[in-house]
Amino acid sequence: MQNQYAPHEDFVRLYNLYTGPQSIAADLAEQMVGATSANPLLVSTGSDLVLFPGGGASPIAESFRHSTRGFKEMTAVSHLGTTVAWLAEMHETGNPDWQHWASRLIHQANRTRELCNRDFVQKQIAVEAWRGQEEKIARLLDYGCRTTSEFLQDCLADPSKLSFDNVREDFLEPRPGSQMAVPFNDVMVATFALTFLDIAYRTMNWIHSQSIDWQKIMVLIAGPSGRPTAGLTWATNNMCHLLWRASGKSLPPERLLIAAHLPGLEVDELSNKEMVEKLEAVYRGYWCKTRVTADIGAKMFEGFPAFVPNIDAAPIITSATKTLAEMPRLRDPDDRLTAISRLRLVMEDPRQLLSNSVAEFIIDELCVQDMDPSRVRIPGFTNVDFPAVS
Repeated sequence: MQNQYAPHEDFVRLYNLYTGPQSIAADLAEQMVGATSANPLLVSTGSDLVLFPGGGASPIAESFRHSTRGFKEMTAVSHLGTTVAWLAEMHETGNPDWQHWASRLIHQANRTRELCNRDFVQKQIAVEAWRGQEEKIARLLDYGCRTTSEFLQDCLADPSKLSFDNVREDFLEPRPGSQMAVPFNDVMVATFALTFLDIAYRTMNWIHSQSIDWQKIMVLIAGPSGRPTAGLTWATNNMCHLLWRASGKSLPPERLLIAAHLPGLEVDELSNKEMVEKLEAVYRGYWCKTRVTADIGAKMFEGFPAFVPNIDAAPIITSATKTLAEMPRLRDPDDRLTAISRLRLVMEDPRQLLSNSVAEFIIDELCVQDMDPSRVRIPGFTNVDFPAVS
Protein backbone atom coordinates (compact mmCIF):
# COMPACT_ATOMS: atom_id res chain seq x y z
CA MET A 1 0.00 0.00 0.00
CA GLN A 2 1.40 3.39 -0.99
CA ASN A 3 2.07 6.00 1.65
CA GLN A 4 -0.62 8.65 1.80
CA TYR A 5 0.58 11.84 0.12
CA ALA A 6 0.78 15.10 2.04
CA PRO A 7 2.49 18.27 0.81
CA HIS A 8 5.53 19.39 2.76
CA GLU A 9 4.57 21.79 5.52
CA ASP A 10 6.93 24.49 4.22
CA PHE A 11 5.11 24.49 0.89
CA VAL A 12 1.80 24.62 2.77
CA ARG A 13 3.01 27.65 4.73
CA LEU A 14 4.16 29.34 1.52
CA TYR A 15 0.80 28.60 -0.11
CA ASN A 16 -1.16 29.92 2.85
CA LEU A 17 0.86 33.14 3.00
CA TYR A 18 -0.99 34.29 -0.12
CA THR A 19 -4.38 32.63 0.00
CA GLY A 20 -5.02 31.27 3.50
CA PRO A 21 -7.36 32.66 6.19
CA GLN A 22 -4.51 34.76 7.67
CA SER A 23 -2.78 35.84 4.46
CA ILE A 24 -1.70 38.69 2.23
CA ALA A 25 -4.89 38.34 0.15
CA ALA A 26 -7.10 38.26 3.25
CA ASP A 27 -5.31 41.30 4.69
CA LEU A 28 -5.75 43.29 1.48
CA ALA A 29 -9.41 42.28 1.20
CA GLU A 30 -10.01 43.38 4.79
CA GLN A 31 -8.37 46.70 3.97
CA MET A 32 -10.81 47.13 1.08
CA VAL A 33 -13.75 46.22 3.35
CA GLY A 34 -12.75 49.03 5.68
CA ALA A 35 -12.33 51.49 2.82
CA THR A 36 -15.77 50.69 1.38
CA SER A 37 -17.71 50.27 4.64
CA ALA A 38 -19.78 53.39 3.90
CA ASN A 39 -20.63 52.25 0.36
CA PRO A 40 -24.14 50.92 -0.25
CA LEU A 41 -24.42 47.16 -0.68
CA LEU A 42 -27.39 45.73 -2.61
CA VAL A 43 -28.05 42.02 -2.14
CA SER A 44 -30.53 40.14 -4.33
CA THR A 45 -31.70 36.71 -3.23
CA GLY A 46 -34.09 34.34 -4.96
CA SER A 47 -37.08 36.31 -3.70
CA ASP A 48 -35.94 39.56 -2.07
CA LEU A 49 -33.83 42.68 -2.54
CA VAL A 50 -31.99 43.97 0.52
CA LEU A 51 -30.17 47.30 0.55
CA PHE A 52 -27.50 47.84 3.20
CA PRO A 53 -26.99 51.64 3.04
CA GLY A 54 -23.52 51.43 4.62
CA GLY A 55 -21.96 52.91 7.71
CA GLY A 56 -23.89 50.52 9.97
CA ALA A 57 -27.32 51.77 8.89
CA SER A 58 -30.19 49.28 9.07
CA PRO A 59 -31.06 47.40 5.87
CA ILE A 60 -34.12 48.12 3.72
CA ALA A 61 -35.86 45.29 1.88
CA GLU A 62 -38.40 44.54 -0.85
CA SER A 63 -39.90 41.13 -1.68
CA PHE A 64 -40.58 40.42 -5.33
CA ARG A 65 -41.66 36.80 -5.74
CA HIS A 66 -43.39 34.12 -3.68
CA SER A 67 -44.91 36.38 -1.04
CA THR A 68 -46.37 38.82 -3.59
CA ARG A 69 -49.92 39.12 -4.90
CA GLY A 70 -50.83 37.23 -8.05
CA PHE A 71 -47.64 35.19 -8.32
CA LYS A 72 -49.20 31.83 -7.40
CA GLU A 73 -52.43 32.52 -9.31
CA MET A 74 -50.68 33.41 -12.56
CA THR A 75 -47.95 30.79 -12.24
CA ALA A 76 -50.49 28.05 -11.53
CA VAL A 77 -51.93 28.61 -15.01
CA SER A 78 -48.47 29.07 -16.57
CA HIS A 79 -47.60 25.58 -15.34
CA LEU A 80 -50.58 23.87 -16.96
CA GLY A 81 -48.82 23.54 -20.31
CA THR A 82 -45.83 21.81 -18.76
CA THR A 83 -48.09 19.74 -16.50
CA VAL A 84 -49.82 18.27 -19.55
CA ALA A 85 -46.40 17.49 -21.03
CA TRP A 86 -45.38 15.75 -17.78
CA LEU A 87 -48.53 13.60 -18.00
CA ALA A 88 -47.70 12.74 -21.62
CA GLU A 89 -44.23 11.64 -20.49
CA MET A 90 -45.78 9.45 -17.78
CA HIS A 91 -48.14 7.92 -20.33
CA GLU A 92 -45.44 7.27 -22.93
CA THR A 93 -43.16 5.65 -20.34
CA GLY A 94 -45.92 3.30 -19.17
CA ASN A 95 -46.73 4.88 -15.82
CA PRO A 96 -50.47 4.24 -15.23
CA ASP A 97 -50.65 6.96 -12.57
CA TRP A 98 -51.11 9.56 -15.33
CA GLN A 99 -54.86 8.87 -15.27
CA HIS A 100 -55.07 9.53 -11.53
CA TRP A 101 -53.13 12.79 -11.88
CA ALA A 102 -55.09 13.86 -14.97
CA SER A 103 -58.37 13.39 -13.10
CA ARG A 104 -57.13 15.44 -10.18
CA LEU A 105 -55.90 18.17 -12.51
CA ILE A 106 -59.24 18.31 -14.34
CA HIS A 107 -61.10 18.59 -11.05
CA GLN A 108 -58.89 21.38 -9.73
CA ALA A 109 -58.86 23.29 -13.03
CA ASN A 110 -62.65 23.25 -13.10
CA ARG A 111 -62.86 24.43 -9.49
CA THR A 112 -60.36 27.20 -10.17
CA ARG A 113 -62.41 28.41 -13.14
CA GLU A 114 -65.10 29.52 -10.67
CA LEU A 115 -62.69 32.21 -9.49
CA CYS A 116 -61.73 33.42 -12.97
CA ASN A 117 -63.77 36.60 -13.14
CA ARG A 118 -63.05 40.30 -13.18
CA ASP A 119 -64.07 40.90 -9.56
CA PHE A 120 -61.69 38.26 -8.25
CA VAL A 121 -58.76 39.59 -10.28
CA GLN A 122 -59.54 43.21 -9.43
CA LYS A 123 -60.49 42.93 -5.74
CA GLN A 124 -58.84 39.77 -4.44
CA ILE A 125 -55.57 39.62 -6.38
CA ALA A 126 -55.48 43.40 -6.80
CA VAL A 127 -52.14 43.84 -8.60
CA GLU A 128 -51.40 47.48 -9.34
CA ALA A 129 -49.48 46.73 -12.54
CA TRP A 130 -52.55 44.94 -13.98
CA ARG A 131 -54.99 47.79 -13.35
CA GLY A 132 -57.39 48.19 -16.26
CA GLN A 133 -56.59 44.70 -17.62
CA GLU A 134 -58.56 42.67 -15.06
CA GLU A 135 -61.35 41.54 -17.41
CA LYS A 136 -58.92 40.25 -20.03
CA ILE A 137 -56.71 38.61 -17.39
CA ALA A 138 -59.77 36.78 -16.05
CA ARG A 139 -60.48 35.53 -19.58
CA LEU A 140 -56.87 34.40 -19.94
CA LEU A 141 -56.94 32.44 -16.67
CA ASP A 142 -60.33 30.90 -17.43
CA TYR A 143 -59.23 29.92 -20.93
CA GLY A 144 -56.06 28.27 -19.62
CA CYS A 145 -57.99 26.19 -17.09
CA ARG A 146 -60.81 25.30 -19.49
CA THR A 147 -58.67 24.20 -22.42
CA THR A 148 -56.43 22.10 -20.16
CA SER A 149 -59.46 20.39 -18.64
CA GLU A 150 -61.04 19.71 -22.03
CA PHE A 151 -57.84 18.34 -23.55
CA LEU A 152 -57.24 15.97 -20.64
CA GLN A 153 -60.86 14.80 -20.64
CA ASP A 154 -60.39 13.80 -24.29
CA CYS A 155 -57.19 11.98 -23.34
CA LEU A 156 -58.90 10.04 -20.56
CA ALA A 157 -61.61 8.98 -23.03
CA ASP A 158 -58.98 8.03 -25.64
CA PRO A 159 -55.47 7.57 -24.10
CA SER A 160 -53.88 7.46 -27.55
CA LYS A 161 -54.44 11.23 -27.70
CA LEU A 162 -51.91 11.78 -24.92
CA SER A 163 -48.89 11.54 -27.22
CA PHE A 164 -46.39 14.35 -27.61
CA ASP A 165 -47.47 14.76 -31.24
CA ASN A 166 -51.03 15.43 -30.09
CA VAL A 167 -49.95 17.58 -27.14
CA ARG A 168 -48.11 19.82 -29.60
CA GLU A 169 -50.61 19.76 -32.47
CA ASP A 170 -53.89 19.80 -30.52
CA PHE A 171 -52.95 21.84 -27.45
CA LEU A 172 -49.67 23.75 -27.40
CA GLU A 173 -49.52 24.83 -31.05
CA PRO A 174 -52.77 23.60 -32.66
CA ARG A 175 -52.95 22.92 -36.36
CA PRO A 176 -54.99 25.28 -38.59
CA GLY A 177 -58.70 24.62 -38.17
CA SER A 178 -58.36 23.57 -34.53
CA GLN A 179 -61.17 24.39 -32.11
CA MET A 180 -58.68 26.12 -29.78
CA ALA A 181 -59.02 29.86 -30.27
CA VAL A 182 -55.52 30.55 -28.89
CA PRO A 183 -52.57 28.15 -28.75
CA PHE A 184 -51.62 27.23 -25.21
CA ASN A 185 -48.09 28.37 -25.99
CA ASP A 186 -49.47 31.93 -26.00
CA VAL A 187 -51.12 31.31 -22.63
CA MET A 188 -47.74 30.33 -21.17
CA VAL A 189 -46.00 33.36 -22.68
CA ALA A 190 -48.75 35.72 -21.47
CA THR A 191 -48.88 34.39 -17.91
CA PHE A 192 -45.09 34.48 -17.58
CA ALA A 193 -45.06 38.03 -18.96
CA LEU A 194 -47.85 39.32 -16.69
CA THR A 195 -46.17 37.80 -13.65
CA PHE A 196 -42.88 39.47 -14.50
CA LEU A 197 -44.59 42.76 -15.32
CA ASP A 198 -45.69 42.97 -11.69
CA ILE A 199 -42.27 41.91 -10.38
CA ALA A 200 -40.37 44.36 -12.57
CA TYR A 201 -42.79 47.24 -11.92
CA ARG A 202 -42.64 46.95 -8.13
CA THR A 203 -38.93 46.16 -7.94
CA MET A 204 -37.80 48.95 -10.24
CA ASN A 205 -40.05 51.49 -8.52
CA TRP A 206 -38.57 50.45 -5.18
CA ILE A 207 -35.03 50.84 -6.55
CA HIS A 208 -35.89 54.27 -7.97
CA SER A 209 -37.15 55.33 -4.53
CA GLN A 210 -33.74 54.67 -2.97
CA SER A 211 -30.88 57.16 -3.17
CA ILE A 212 -28.25 54.92 -4.75
CA ASP A 213 -24.84 55.99 -5.95
CA TRP A 214 -24.46 53.53 -8.83
CA GLN A 215 -20.74 54.21 -9.17
CA LYS A 216 -20.12 53.12 -5.57
CA ILE A 217 -22.79 50.45 -5.14
CA MET A 218 -21.61 46.93 -4.34
CA VAL A 219 -24.09 44.41 -5.80
CA LEU A 220 -24.35 40.74 -4.93
CA ILE A 221 -26.83 38.19 -6.21
CA ALA A 222 -26.55 35.71 -3.36
CA GLY A 223 -27.86 32.19 -2.92
CA PRO A 224 -29.71 30.04 -5.45
CA SER A 225 -32.25 31.43 -7.93
CA GLY A 226 -34.58 28.83 -9.41
CA ARG A 227 -32.81 25.64 -10.45
CA PRO A 228 -29.43 25.02 -8.75
CA THR A 229 -27.72 25.36 -12.15
CA ALA A 230 -29.53 28.53 -13.22
CA GLY A 231 -28.84 32.25 -13.15
CA LEU A 232 -25.07 32.05 -12.69
CA THR A 233 -24.12 34.61 -15.37
CA TRP A 234 -25.27 38.06 -16.44
CA ALA A 235 -26.96 36.62 -19.54
CA THR A 236 -28.89 33.98 -17.57
CA ASN A 237 -29.94 36.03 -14.52
CA ASN A 238 -32.56 38.64 -15.37
CA MET A 239 -31.93 40.52 -12.11
CA CYS A 240 -28.69 41.76 -13.70
CA HIS A 241 -30.58 43.35 -16.59
CA LEU A 242 -33.26 44.72 -14.24
CA LEU A 243 -30.70 46.46 -12.01
CA TRP A 244 -28.79 47.79 -15.01
CA ARG A 245 -31.93 49.30 -16.55
CA ALA A 246 -33.16 50.58 -13.16
CA SER A 247 -29.83 52.40 -12.81
CA GLY A 248 -30.39 54.11 -16.16
CA LYS A 249 -27.63 51.86 -17.57
CA SER A 250 -25.12 53.49 -15.20
CA LEU A 251 -24.39 50.43 -13.02
CA PRO A 252 -20.89 49.30 -14.02
CA PRO A 253 -21.23 45.56 -14.81
CA GLU A 254 -18.02 44.77 -12.94
CA ARG A 255 -19.64 45.94 -9.68
CA LEU A 256 -22.22 43.15 -9.85
CA LEU A 257 -21.20 39.69 -8.66
CA ILE A 258 -23.24 36.47 -8.73
CA ALA A 259 -22.51 34.19 -5.77
CA ALA A 260 -24.88 31.23 -5.75
CA HIS A 261 -22.99 29.51 -2.91
CA LEU A 262 -23.28 32.38 -0.46
CA PRO A 263 -26.10 32.18 2.10
CA GLY A 264 -29.35 33.87 1.13
CA LEU A 265 -31.37 36.25 3.29
CA GLU A 266 -35.11 36.33 3.85
CA VAL A 267 -36.92 39.59 4.62
CA ASP A 268 -38.47 38.18 7.80
CA GLU A 269 -34.95 37.55 9.15
CA LEU A 270 -34.06 41.25 9.17
CA SER A 271 -35.37 41.65 12.70
CA ASN A 272 -32.43 39.56 13.97
CA LYS A 273 -29.88 42.37 14.21
CA GLU A 274 -26.94 40.17 15.18
CA MET A 275 -27.48 37.74 12.31
CA VAL A 276 -27.96 40.58 9.79
CA GLU A 277 -24.71 42.24 10.88
CA LYS A 278 -22.82 38.97 10.44
CA LEU A 279 -24.33 38.40 7.00
CA GLU A 280 -23.54 41.93 5.89
CA ALA A 281 -19.93 41.37 6.94
CA VAL A 282 -19.84 38.11 4.95
CA TYR A 283 -21.31 39.78 1.87
CA ARG A 284 -18.96 42.77 2.02
CA GLY A 285 -15.95 40.53 2.62
CA TYR A 286 -16.78 38.30 -0.32
CA TRP A 287 -17.41 41.24 -2.66
CA CYS A 288 -14.16 42.96 -1.71
CA LYS A 289 -12.03 39.81 -1.90
CA THR A 290 -13.34 39.12 -5.40
CA ARG A 291 -12.87 42.68 -6.61
CA VAL A 292 -9.32 42.89 -5.23
CA THR A 293 -8.30 39.95 -7.43
CA ALA A 294 -9.94 41.49 -10.51
CA ASP A 295 -8.50 44.96 -9.90
CA ILE A 296 -4.97 43.64 -9.39
CA GLY A 297 -5.29 41.46 -12.51
CA ALA A 298 -5.97 44.57 -14.57
CA LYS A 299 -2.84 46.26 -13.19
CA MET A 300 -0.63 43.17 -13.55
CA PHE A 301 -1.45 42.56 -17.19
CA GLU A 302 -1.97 46.07 -18.52
CA GLY A 303 -1.19 46.10 -22.24
CA PHE A 304 -2.84 42.74 -22.87
CA PRO A 305 -6.53 42.47 -23.96
CA ALA A 306 -8.84 43.48 -21.12
CA PHE A 307 -11.96 41.67 -19.98
CA VAL A 308 -15.12 43.63 -20.79
CA PRO A 309 -18.46 41.96 -19.94
CA ASN A 310 -20.72 41.57 -22.96
CA ILE A 311 -24.15 42.35 -21.58
CA ASP A 312 -26.02 42.90 -24.84
CA ALA A 313 -25.21 40.05 -27.23
CA ALA A 314 -28.60 38.40 -27.79
CA PRO A 315 -28.96 36.91 -31.29
CA ILE A 316 -31.90 37.56 -33.64
CA ILE A 317 -33.55 34.42 -35.00
CA THR A 318 -35.55 33.76 -38.18
CA SER A 319 -37.58 30.84 -39.51
CA ALA A 320 -34.30 29.42 -40.82
CA THR A 321 -32.79 29.16 -37.32
CA LYS A 322 -32.54 25.54 -36.20
CA THR A 323 -30.50 25.69 -32.98
CA LEU A 324 -29.69 28.22 -30.27
CA ALA A 325 -26.80 28.51 -27.84
CA GLU A 326 -27.92 31.76 -26.19
CA MET A 327 -31.20 33.51 -25.48
CA PRO A 328 -32.50 35.24 -28.66
CA ARG A 329 -33.78 38.81 -28.62
CA LEU A 330 -37.56 39.24 -28.57
CA ARG A 331 -38.14 42.13 -30.94
CA ASP A 332 -41.84 42.89 -30.38
CA PRO A 333 -44.87 41.33 -28.65
CA ASP A 334 -46.05 39.65 -31.86
CA ASP A 335 -42.74 37.85 -32.48
CA ARG A 336 -44.19 34.42 -31.63
CA LEU A 337 -41.27 32.52 -33.15
CA THR A 338 -38.85 34.10 -30.68
CA ALA A 339 -41.25 34.13 -27.72
CA ILE A 340 -41.92 30.39 -27.94
CA SER A 341 -38.30 29.60 -28.81
CA ARG A 342 -37.38 31.36 -25.57
CA LEU A 343 -39.85 29.11 -23.71
CA ARG A 344 -38.08 26.09 -25.16
CA LEU A 345 -34.65 27.46 -24.31
CA VAL A 346 -35.42 28.15 -20.65
CA MET A 347 -36.54 24.54 -20.24
CA GLU A 348 -33.70 22.94 -22.22
CA ASP A 349 -30.85 25.13 -20.97
CA PRO A 350 -30.12 24.36 -17.28
CA ARG A 351 -28.40 27.74 -16.99
CA GLN A 352 -31.63 29.66 -17.49
CA LEU A 353 -34.16 30.95 -14.98
CA LEU A 354 -37.66 30.12 -16.25
CA SER A 355 -38.64 33.79 -15.98
CA ASN A 356 -35.93 34.62 -18.54
CA SER A 357 -38.42 33.70 -21.26
CA VAL A 358 -39.96 37.18 -21.04
CA ALA A 359 -38.00 39.18 -18.46
CA GLU A 360 -35.75 41.35 -20.61
CA PHE A 361 -38.54 42.37 -22.98
CA ILE A 362 -40.82 43.42 -20.09
CA ILE A 363 -38.02 45.32 -18.33
CA ASP A 364 -37.12 47.20 -21.51
CA GLU A 365 -40.78 47.95 -22.27
CA LEU A 366 -41.30 49.42 -18.79
CA CYS A 367 -38.31 51.68 -19.30
CA VAL A 368 -39.46 52.78 -22.76
CA GLN A 369 -42.98 53.45 -21.43
CA ASP A 370 -41.73 55.55 -18.48
CA MET A 371 -42.74 52.91 -15.93
CA ASP A 372 -46.41 52.99 -16.98
CA PRO A 373 -47.49 49.30 -16.97
CA SER A 374 -50.76 50.07 -18.77
CA ARG A 375 -48.73 51.00 -21.87
CA VAL A 376 -46.46 47.95 -21.82
CA ARG A 377 -46.93 45.61 -24.79
CA ILE A 378 -47.25 42.10 -23.37
CA PRO A 379 -46.27 39.09 -25.54
CA GLY A 380 -49.02 36.53 -25.88
CA PHE A 381 -51.56 38.95 -24.42
CA THR A 382 -51.74 42.49 -25.81
CA ASN A 383 -52.72 41.55 -29.37
CA VAL A 384 -54.41 38.24 -28.52
CA ASP A 385 -58.15 37.77 -27.97
CA PHE A 386 -59.20 35.24 -25.35
CA PRO A 387 -62.79 33.93 -25.36
CA ALA A 388 -65.20 35.40 -22.82
CA VAL A 389 -65.67 33.47 -19.60
CA SER A 390 -68.57 31.07 -20.10
